[in-house]
Amino acid sequence: MALPISRFIVFVRLLLLFPLFDANFALGSVVEEEEFSEELLLRPLPDRKVLTHFHFRSTAPPTSSNGRHHHLFPKAISQLVQKFRLKEMELSFTQGRWNYERWGGFDSISSNNAKPPGVELWAVFDVPQHQVDASWKNLTHALSGLFCASINFLESSTSYSAPDWVFRQTSGRLRYGTLPREAVCTENLTPWLKLLPCRDKAGISELLDRPSIYKGFYHSQRLQLTSTGFDSEVVGPGIVLEQTLTVVLQPYEKNTFATSQETKFQPNWSLTSIFGRKVSGKCVVAKSSNVYLQLDRGLVGELNNMQKANEMSVADNTDYEGFRSSHGFQLSVKPDMILEEVDSLRRSNPSVIYKFSVENYTDSEPFDLGLRWVLPVVWSCQQPPLHASRFLMGSGNERGGIAISFKSTKLNEGVLHSDTTEDGCTLQVDIFQVVPWYIKVYYHTLQVFVDERPQEVSDIVHKMHVSPSEDKVSPGLMEMILKFPCGLKSAVVTLEFDKGFLHIDEYPPDANQGFDIPSAIISYPDFHASIHFPEDKPFENSPILAKFQENSSVLSYTEVLLVPLTTPDFSMPYNVITITCTVFALYFGSLLNVLRRRVGEEERLLNSKDAKKGGQIRQLFAKLRGRPLETPRSPSTSSSFVSSKLILKVLLVAGLAVFWQFYSG
Repeated sequence: MALPISRFIVFVRLLLLFPLFDANFALGSVVEEEEFSEELLLRPLPDRKVLTHFHFRSTAPPTSSNGRHHHLFPKAISQLVQKFRLKEMELSFTQGRWNYERWGGFDSISSNNAKPPGVELWAVFDVPQHQVDASWKNLTHALSGLFCASINFLESSTSYSAPDWVFRQTSGRLRYGTLPREAVCTENLTPWLKLLPCRDKAGISELLDRPSIYKGFYHSQRLQLTSTGFDSEVVGPGIVLEQTLTVVLQPYEKNTFATSQETKFQPNWSLTSIFGRKVSGKCVVAKSSNVYLQLDRGLVGELNNMQKANEMSVADNTDYEGFRSSHGFQLSVKPDMILEEVDSLRRSNPSVIYKFSVENYTDSEPFDLGLRWVLPVVWSCQQPPLHASRFLMGSGNERGGIAISFKSTKLNEGVLHSDTTEDGCTLQVDIFQVVPWYIKVYYHTLQVFVDERPQEVSDIVHKMHVSPSEDKVSPGLMEMILKFPCGLKSAVVTLEFDKGFLHIDEYPPDANQGFDIPSAIISYPDFHASIHFPEDKPFENSPILAKFQENSSVLSYTEVLLVPLTTPDFSMPYNVITITCTVFALYFGSLLNVLRRRVGEEERLLNSKDAKKGGQIRQLFAKLRGRPLETPRSPSTSSSFVSSKLILKVLLVAGLAVFWQFYSG
């Protein structure tokens, strides 16, 4: 009877579980799976360099649909999101500074991926207001251990700030911090690569050769995640992790005997010459694996002018799906698709992107894209509406000033998306600046100059939010919205400050180098660095092209300022310790010598030895001199004499010690 009963129990359990299986099958078309995609963007730059931008995207559905188990998504990132309830987070490691004048500042790469030197971290938490600071501190320690960096230095309240509305619109749950002097090396890149499913063993990430990356002029590795899985009522994609690596490299040139910059050919390059490797196929688990070659608007315009000058017709130069082939360069691989920018009413020369799919390449036939220039081409990248730079004013270690300078880049009037009010055309500029607590900024000294003429602050500053610094507690924060006239040529915003004093324990090991003021963020909300492509082209599997079509504001970072502060003579404590220890050693050494010494016994022992060894010699000397032999003095007389001398020495040393104690105190 036991066997039928056990079968009956199993049958009942299956009946109870059947609705759950039915529900899972019914929701099979709704529940999303984890996905991973890898892409690489290549772009020639005007100063004979090449921009390489790696983009990896991993997505995980909400935890309610698949639990806490992951197949492709990195578990470490999922645990961070769940433990600290992160809604958004961005972490970047950067070495070098993006050159906005030569590499451009009016595109998605420069606005979203050009980061300040060192480490930049910001995060938005989905926790109560009183728990935000504690979550931020724990997050910095977790990221520090995960990426082998000094991110834990951002836990101090003097190292991070809480932006209000200029940086990002949040309800007080945003924290922002930077470490401008943080060094970036392979110890940070290796944990970043471990978050990829194939790491650097297969796919496009196979090109990530460490020596090739770190010999570049600029490289920035970035990690950004967004999460929408905390509220069960909100339907979202779950966790989206984007990993980008932006590197500016100088291709290897065999011939460097050009006569001038104008007639010098651009260097020919390929993936092998840049990275020393080829792509032997896609990552096995990648949903898409593509390589893009982008020609910016300035280069396309120059090639069009060269084509018109040489009277080349479009019909005679048709290739690659009917697109006009430029005679200025040649590609070693035929592209699978060519995308030309649309909606370029304000641009006469649209940007062009060549798409190459890596899925069909193998180890026997690897992918190695190469570009060879046929004619010398000189062009310039599109600049932001205003070129922003920041510098220090004043001299000495007591006072100084910060100046933010804006210079017009003479954008085409057709590009200008500015506000037109009753007072006329205005150009909006947002400024976000954080200063350390030891830089005491006087915000009432704010001055604005437009075209070298002073202006009323109320006429230019539309809105301003200031959080003054507090000594050894919090840094200073300034958020401003400026509205300049559209026809300005230059503008300067200045602020005065006093330099504070630090305790000797608060100075870094290289205090004489100076102290860093983090980069200021300059954004132009009226300008959008977006590129639109034909609607008939599918882009749902291309994160890079989707990013290009987002209406993100043009954004740039200023220089990191190096402020010299008054530094003490760090050798003085060493000198004081050395001389104090010397005096005490002499004092206690002499005192112990006097207390432990037995003078009488030593003299009797010496006299007895002298009497035995030198008695005959003394008698001989006495006979030669003709004098009687002198008898030695009694031990009591000599010992009393020696004791008086020792007492004088002890008193002298004690007097010196008392004098030194009184003088030093």
